[in-house]
Amino acid sequence: MGIVQRQGLRNTVISYLGLALGFLNTAFIVPRFLAADQLGLTSTLLSIATIYAQLSALGFASVGIRFFPYFRNREAGHQGFLPLLLGVPLLGFALTTVLYLSGKPLVLSFYEHAPDRALIGSYYGWAAGLALFIMLYSLQDAYLKGLYHTAFSSFVQEILLRVLQAGAAVLYGVGYLSFHGYVLAYIGCMSGIALLLTGYLAYIDELHVRPQAAALRVQPLRGILSFGAFALLANISGTIIMNIDTLMVSSQLNLAAAGVYSIAFFISTALTLTARSLNKIAFPLLADYWKDNALSRMATFYRDTTRLNAVLGCYLALGIGLNLDFIYGLMHNPALQAGTTAVLVLLAARLFDGITGLNGLIVVTSPRYRYDLLFNVSLALITVGLNALLIPRLGLTGAAVAFLLAIVSINLARTWFVWHSYRMQPFTGRIPLILLSAAVAGTAAWLVPPFTSALLAMLVRSAVLTVVYATLILLTKSAPEATALLQKFRSRNPLT
Repeated sequence: MGIVQRQGLRNTVISYLGLALGFLNTAFIVPRFLAADQLGLTSTLLSIATIYAQLSALGFASVGIRFFPYFRNREAGHQGFLPLLLGVPLLGFALTTVLYLSGKPLVLSFYEHAPDRALIGSYYGWAAGLALFIMLYSLQDAYLKGLYHTAFSSFVQEILLRVLQAGAAVLYGVGYLSFHGYVLAYIGCMSGIALLLTGYLAYIDELHVRPQAAALRVQPLRGILSFGAFALLANISGTIIMNIDTLMVSSQLNLAAAGVYSIAFFISTALTLTARSLNKIAFPLLADYWKDNALSRMATFYRDTTRLNAVLGCYLALGIGLNLDFIYGLMHNPALQAGTTAVLVLLAARLFDGITGLNGLIVVTSPRYRYDLLFNVSLALITVGLNALLIPRLGLTGAAVAFLLAIVSINLARTWFVWHSYRMQPFTGRIPLILLSAAVAGTAAWLVPPFTSALLAMLVRSAVLTVVYATLILLTKSAPEATALLQKFRSRNPLT
């Protein structure tokens, strides 16, 4: 657990610094310089490229984490694992690119508005380059997870990428870049961080690119490819769930609506930071637990991480939801406020996802990983259907509701499956206490009377929320880590 705590702490710090930078981008920089349809274009290109990259990778990002423990041998260059990890997806990328370029007329036919169709068409080919570097980043990130070197990849994705993207937006805003130049710089930022990971692997002497025949003998290649195929279908389903709403909003409404939705979606991602930073190290750790058949340790880890996600998730969800007027006010773009209701629905989805814990990671690293495919494929189909049904009727809110229903469904299914298969479940009696504390603290902050100053109102509401929530968490002892931290602080404070 020592390495988990160290890497988890580093990833958490980096993630929250990244959140601050992302908030600056979203609230101060991007909305000031880009129109809603321009925001919609970049988010649409990113969604297309993300799905494209997942298809090309053939599930090998998951293969990298699942099978690396069997190849780990630094003196032997990990027995040729990295060339295997990169080689198969590069072949997949070549095949997917042929299909992608030949399918351009079909993709553009979904965009009814001529200006939107023309704008996407002019950047259609560039999405292929973006997809390539997204794929390379994810594969190298998976390799680094297996090596338990996760902090640097978190830094380049959460901090450096956002600094570079903010710089590109500023250069566009002050006239040094055209919008075309901004889009190319946006794509170049993702390319740059993928190349940085390659340089980092060389720096830590883990860039073992020489193929070895041993890579085909450590584990049966058929088993690796079989796992990759199942992981591909599972991952692409998850990617569809996370990206299809943006694509369907842009096609069924317009690019401007997609821009509004992308801002709402980003605001809600604040709730994912704790889980994301934890998952970077939890994934390979769970793979090791399965290898060692340490199910009791896995069950304890499952419950502890769920409690942590619940404590922080409730606090962040309330803090954001109670201060949405202040957040949108900072953007100085009234058109974006149309996403307020969508943010609240998305926050509910993110909170439920965090509270149900590591169920997805436990399933995909378990011997019964194939069942996760059934969950994800079914859910992806349901998600597409819900978006098609709800977006024309409810607009942006319909996309958010579809996302909420998708997240609730998959987490209920996975949680039940983990309990039914392995008798592990994430909940203890402390979870209701956490939820009750959050409800009381949220109500207290909501009852704060309005102020003429939005900044003062935000500060007072946040202060009330923090004091009441922290007090209740400590009094109910629903988070033992917080109580232990307070006791440690008191023991060092000579005034207590």
